[in-house]
Amino acid sequence: MSHPLKELINNETLFSFLAKKYGTPLYIYDKNQLIENINKIYLALASNFDDFHICYTIKANSNPSIIKALKSEIPGLGADCSSPGELHAAELGGISSNDCIFTGNYESQDDLRTAFEQKAHINLDDITSFMRLKKIGTPKEISFRLNPGFGKGAFSQIVTGGKNSKFGVPKHDILHAYKIAKDSGVKNFGIQCMTGSGVLDHNYFPKLMKEILKTVELINKELKIDFDHISLGGGYGICYRDDEISLDFNKVFNDVSEVFHSFYNGANKPELWIEPGKSVVGNTGILLSKVTGTKNSYKKFIGLDAGMETLMRPALYNAHHRIYKIGYPEAETTQTVDFTGRICENTDRLAIDRHFTDLDEGDLVAIMDVGAYGFTMSHQFCTRPKAAEILLDGDKATLIRRRESIEDIFSNCEAF
Repeated sequence: MSHPLKELINNETLFSFLAKKYGTPLYIYDKNQLIENINKIYLALASNFDDFHICYTIKANSNPSIIKALKSEIPGLGADCSSPGELHAAELGGISSNDCIFTGNYESQDDLRTAFEQKAHINLDDITSFMRLKKIGTPKEISFRLNPGFGKGAFSQIVTGGKNSKFGVPKHDILHAYKIAKDSGVKNFGIQCMTGSGVLDHNYFPKLMKEILKTVELINKELKIDFDHISLGGGYGICYRDDEISLDFNKVFNDVSEVFHSFYNGANKPELWIEPGKSVVGNTGILLSKVTGTKNSYKKFIGLDAGMETLMRPALYNAHHRIYKIGYPEAETTQTVDFTGRICENTDRLAIDRHFTDLDEGDLVAIMDVGAYGFTMSHQFCTRPKAAEILLDGDKATLIRRRESIEDIFSNCEAF
């Protein structure tokens, strides 16, 4: 599908102003798109479920201003956190920890203690996690992350269910996990299942719900446990290419609802929880970058001031991101190029063999769909400071994270 922010890229005057005022590379988030995305999900859920809880996935984008904007639109919004830092980010964004689900993996004592003391909904990745938690205290409520033996994702690296996954309790151990928790004094229970990211197959989510409910039925029969909530996790994909078809959330949750309500056809239905991240913030983000140099070698290279340290996904997953020339998103292609940054690694490519229009040093380009796992995965390799972030509301830009300086990088180093 055509990108929803493509028309915005036409505004050369705006982006030239932003580049001059805030510098490049620059993360830009469109607030209107952000609000549209979260409302689309909320309304689809509200049309199909009486009781539900959305936990925005903090790891996708942890900027407190992003979280605040979402919380202002959906007052009951919770957060999906995987570390103490993400619990802190949720709090800065106005989300109470007791509205958060904390899903770690191979958690340290400090991780578990923070989640326990802040009264988050603790979702455990393994039976051994519960044993470590018991040394701190036994919560009234617990959930376990089910690994159903299969998964799905846009790349093999982001499939989080199945026999090769490091995540979750395998289905042959899940009954044992809940028995240990119940025997230890836990009174209330949930169950969670997150099997992969970037899924654009509508049929996958009702299939996954069927598998979760098989486990729920087994646990209820053997242990007499009634669940307070069932979390379908996240994994809802977005379109990174023009030829992809976006998820219809009304269809997704209608189909999930049919499975859910055919199982729970009476009273005492648990809440449905979901943990969307990429589907909320992914397509809101634009990485504005400047051409720093061009090279005609054995192939054509376009050098940018953004590289793998600014946007890690292409180097990490070979992920595709649409790139447009600012002011000319529909320009005719005239060359085939690799877009590269300034990092001393040959994997430093933001695009490979991309058909593109003419570019000169100083031109601005927009790298699209970077709102999720863009800034949060950025790093400082080659001692390159992290980019600034702004929130764009129409033509009004607000700085929501200042650009890091070289001095900032060394601010915690001891003096010699």
